Amino acid sequence: MKHILIIDDDMDMCQLLSNFLKRKGFTASSASSGKKGLEAVKENNFDLVLCDFRLGDMDGKEVLQQIKAVQPAMPVVILTGYSDVKMAVEVMRLGAFDYITKPLVPEEIIKMINKALDEDAPATPIAAAAGGRADKKEKEVAGDDDIMIGKDKYTLQMYKDIQVVAPTDYSIIIYGESGTGKEVIAKTIHQNSKRKNKPFMAVDCGTISRELAASELFGHVKGSFTG
Repeated sequence: MKHILIIDDDMDMCQLLSNFLKRKGFTASSASSGKKGLEAVKENNFDLVLCDFRLGDMDGKEVLQQIKAVQPAMPVVILTGYSDVKMAVEVMRLGAFDYITKPLVPEEIIKMINKALDEDAPATPIAAAAGGRADKKEKEVAGDDDIMIGKDKYTLQMYKDIQVVAPTDYSIIIYGESGTGKEVIAKTIHQNSKRKNKPFMAVDCGTISRELAASELFGHVKGSFTG
């Protein structure tokens, strides 16, 4: 029976999650602070950790880093009430298997746990593509249609970040000088998103006046420009 540790300073949440996981056939333990969670990790052999991002004594990033220092192979799933792409990218870089946003959906939790506990799964959902395993590091990274290709560490990290944001519904701004491949990255995000079967529309904003840009891209109320 798989043993899961829940680290959350909300004891009601710990109790709810613990009872839910036990009903699903897991053994569950809980810790009400980051410090207690780290002590539990050092003293027990857990199969997976569910850790809240915002704890009273320390944040989830610090807990994640310290867990990985003593148990590098242990999958850690971050729980957060904040839909923050920057945070998501950061915790994935630090070695989190994935993250789940609150309010928690039972089916999503079980699906994520089963995926994390799968022995054939990479250290993170995108580690195989981003060089997370030694035998994958030298392989080329490409989008579904070979849009973005490369095997240097910068391309691998970029592709890892793309795989974090692509499945979300967030608006993404890509910065870069002319000719650095912003549209290539945008296409790769599109090809890795749930909208990949929809058209990809590229608009040359340089040909649109500043005054009309917003209405051209996002639409306008009928009659807005009548005299």
